[in-house]
Amino acid sequence: MRKHGTPTIEIERKYDVAEDAQAPAFVGVGPIAVVESPEVRELDAVYYDTDDLALARAHVALRRREGGPDAGWHVKRDVDEGRTEQHWPLEEGEGAHGTASVPPRLREEVRGLVGDRELRPVARVRNRRVVNRLLDAAGYPVAEYCDDHVTGENLVTGGVASWREWEVELSAAAPETRRARTELLDGLEAAVVAAGAHPSQSASKLERALKAG
Repeated sequence: MRKHGTPTIEIERKYDVAEDAQAPAFVGVGPIAVVESPEVRELDAVYYDTDDLALARAHVALRRREGGPDAGWHVKRDVDEGRTEQHWPLEEGEGAHGTASVPPRLREEVRGLVGDRELRPVARVRNRRVVNRLLDAAGYPVAEYCDDHVTGENLVTGGVASWREWEVELSAAAPETRRARTELLDGLEAAVVAAGAHPSQSASKLERALKAG
């Protein structure tokens, strides 16, 4: 089990897709031999930033998310390959969802970008996520395929947008070298594109929510 605040690396690709699209065919892509039965997760995240969106401009996301196996506070940053995510659990007495203050331990993580400026809710992203793990022949997880039905709200302007996107993220049994990981992602992307999707025009759900309204 990882320690609280210890970063993990997410290597993933996101795709825009129509509401009536059918799931891609992943079996046979690289080592993938099995697509597990889907698991449904109801996710609700509130993102915090300064009035001038200092974190978003630095490609950093600070959020409080309820639902799913990693509910809690997260800080996400871009890195050379993918994004790092740090996680802290929710604590009693920190306030209701959307009104909670950013805990001191998280403020310290972003102080270099925001100083002592106020961090307040700027966006909310609600997501009905359907997850399929993609396994190799030995049963080890190579990747996850997520079918996301998203509603994003700009909490500053009140604008709301809804969309569907697919996400493919590498898992523990993914290849060890960057070249092999890229080849696997390219193969998965070919399956996704064949099913009617195309690479997302937004870098993140937060970016898309902030554009609403």
